[in-house]
Amino acid sequence: MNSKLLKTVAAAALMSLSAFGLQAQDLKIGYINSERVLKEANLAKAAQLKLETEFGKREKDLKDAENKLRGAAEKLEKDAPTLAEAERNRRQRDLVEADRDLQRKRREWQEDLTQRKNEELGAVVERANRVIKQIFDAEKYDLIVQDALHASGRVDITKKVIDALNAQK
Repeated sequence: MNSKLLKTVAAAALMSLSAFGLQAQDLKIGYINSERVLKEANLAKAAQLKLETEFGKREKDLKDAENKLRGAAEKLEKDAPTLAEAERNRRQRDLVEADRDLQRKRREWQEDLTQRKNEELGAVVERANRVIKQIFDAEKYDLIVQDALHASGRVDITKKVIDALNAQK
């Protein structure tokens, strides 16, 4: 559920509850900053480290290939006036082909990284949602909102969610 829709649903729920005579102080509301959970929870940090380990070598290889290609292009530019036309054209074709190959590898790397990031973050979000549900049930909340536009520190339970996630094995 996107955050705009969630905010609308939460506002509608609060308005309908007040229409039935419930006072705001009768409600137990919590707020969670999802971005903070995804940055500070040990599980999220471990997922980020795992991704860096998994994709770091490919990224380094891509940067090395890019530098090598740049060097070859500079060499061709420097040597171009003294090269025969056929040799210059061959080197230009080789550079274009190498650049095309590098761009394809970079796209594949980015797609693979994005897919793995979504998988890893999805697992973190799933566990965080289970923790949030446990807190909701155990502490008898009426409403827990994620990523509200404005929220008082009084209702912010982000730290509690992070601590609960970090306590899990």
